[in-house]
Amino acid sequence: MSRIKILSWNVNGLRAAYKKGFMDIFTAQKPDILCLQETKAQEDQLPSTLRHVDGYKVYFSSAEKKGYSGVALYTRNEPLGISYELGAPKFDTEGRVIASDYGDFMLFNVYFPNGKASKERLDFKMEFYDMFFDHLDALKAQGKKLIICGDVNTAHKEIDLARPKENEKVSGFLPQERAWIDKLIDHGYLDTLRMFNDQPGQYTWWDMKTKARERNVGWRIDYFFASDNLKDSITSSFILPDIIGSDHCPIGIELNI
Repeated sequence: MSRIKILSWNVNGLRAAYKKGFMDIFTAQKPDILCLQETKAQEDQLPSTLRHVDGYKVYFSSAEKKGYSGVALYTRNEPLGISYELGAPKFDTEGRVIASDYGDFMLFNVYFPNGKASKERLDFKMEFYDMFFDHLDALKAQGKKLIICGDVNTAHKEIDLARPKENEKVSGFLPQERAWIDKLIDHGYLDTLRMFNDQPGQYTWWDMKTKARERNVGWRIDYFFASDNLKDSITSSFILPDIIGSDHCPIGIELNI
């Protein structure tokens, strides 16, 4: 049995995070697996030190649109398989998913769409939610052990954001978005942080324009979910709010496999 530490972080631009000390944070945290979202870069736009890290295999899924979306995976152990697609071009061209198969579990690193820009983008987000859910449930029905991490772009319950009443009609806290997380949990997926921490004030994103982080007026929109057949393997789940470099902070889990 081995201990595995997985971190997830929406870096809000990997090149920007790199200039703010990303590599020092990476080195200090020593994750076995690091999942990044919103990299906003094509692989060839990144410095060599981000593309080649000693002791890690590195995978990128970039959006066709430059400077937009994108996910990345740094992993000590090479996965048995890697996939970058859900099977719908309108989603797959936005570089939103890296699925990695480690044999003992499958890991989904996902940057879920943001629905705030327009009704069309909210519809796009909900369609992505539904397609991703169906993809997961098909794998879970086969007995697969699944871990899903990333920026879900929705706060689940009132405890998960500082000002729930003011945001009831804002994408990111709409009833239909929150209901999707309800459905995920009802189908046997665990919100791992709430296995260990039931306290308010546990946020992962803050509005930079209003300096909300200084007052901890935030939202918890980044998650580690795990299928319930992994429950006994998960030993901790945590948020790292003191790490700066993005408008999100890293989150993580540890498990014994």
